[in-house]
Amino acid sequence: MAGVVARQDLRTPAVFVLETLAVAACYYAGGRLGLLRDFTVAGAVVSPVWPPTGVAVAGLLLLGPRCWAGIALGALLVLLHLTSPQPASVGVLVGSTAAPVAGYLLLRRVGFRTDLSRLRDCLALVFLAAFAAMLISSSTGAALLVATGDLPGRDFWGVWLAWWVGDAMGVLLITPVLLLLPRLRRPPRWSRWQEAVGLAVVAGCLVPLATRSPASLLFSVYPLLIWAALRFELPGSMLCALFASVMATVAATEGIGPFAHLTEVQVMANLQAFNGAMALTSLLLSAVITEQRNTRRSVERACQELVEVLEHLTAGESAAGPAPREADGRPRDTS
Repeated sequence: MAGVVARQDLRTPAVFVLETLAVAACYYAGGRLGLLRDFTVAGAVVSPVWPPTGVAVAGLLLLGPRCWAGIALGALLVLLHLTSPQPASVGVLVGSTAAPVAGYLLLRRVGFRTDLSRLRDCLALVFLAAFAAMLISSSTGAALLVATGDLPGRDFWGVWLAWWVGDAMGVLLITPVLLLLPRLRRPPRWSRWQEAVGLAVVAGCLVPLATRSPASLLFSVYPLLIWAALRFELPGSMLCALFASVMATVAATEGIGPFAHLTEVQVMANLQAFNGAMALTSLLLSAVITEQRNTRRSVERACQELVEVLEHLTAGESAAGPAPREADGRPRDTS
């Protein structure tokens, strides 16, 4: 017994180190991906979709609050990749770590469930983890840039808004996908496989056309999201939304398609409006559909159980035989 306890004690620090390194690696990889397509607002580099915030929130929800060290380490690696260490880097590091931790604590307080099968869970992810918690990182980062003189005070709100929206989009688009990946199951029927392949083919043709055509065709993506939500619920709709967001971000940073001949502010506004509307549509519509289907299954199970109980009672009465009756047909008193 002592040997088993000793091995468990040794395994706990090892697991913590491995989890920390894994979260840090995923955070850093997400940061490098986010920096592949970025904008420069008043001299500050911002990403329209910042994947590390989604990685951080998902890591906290799946692994617990102990992975905050991995988030901090990953944020440090991203900062070192962007610039040399400065006193302000400490504040940015604290803000980048505190924002997802605050989002995790808010979600825990309202009883958030990681399967995202309830509408209230999706609403909590949107308004608490994305919109509310990410105010910490954007406010801290923009304020430190102004305090150190790297950003003029008149540009504070522009950088703050771009920073906040980028962090929030990371939570809305990346966190649901990471939460649902461990629960993905292959479709049980061949017809569902055919439909999934058809959906992927249509998305592969329609989304690049909508995001690169000079005509305003971005709205044509929404029927695709509705199809994915109706047939494949949250996993299908969020994967479609993530793919469309990536393609739209590429088109926006290259200034092509519906983003051509626009100012940088207009490009950011149109892109973030498109990404936000897609994420909200996918999350909320899929949650409503999933909740309704779960309710229907619960009602069907209750009806089936009621039928089984009635059949059992009927079988019991039949086995007992008919009650004795008087000559006039009334039940005889056998007491």
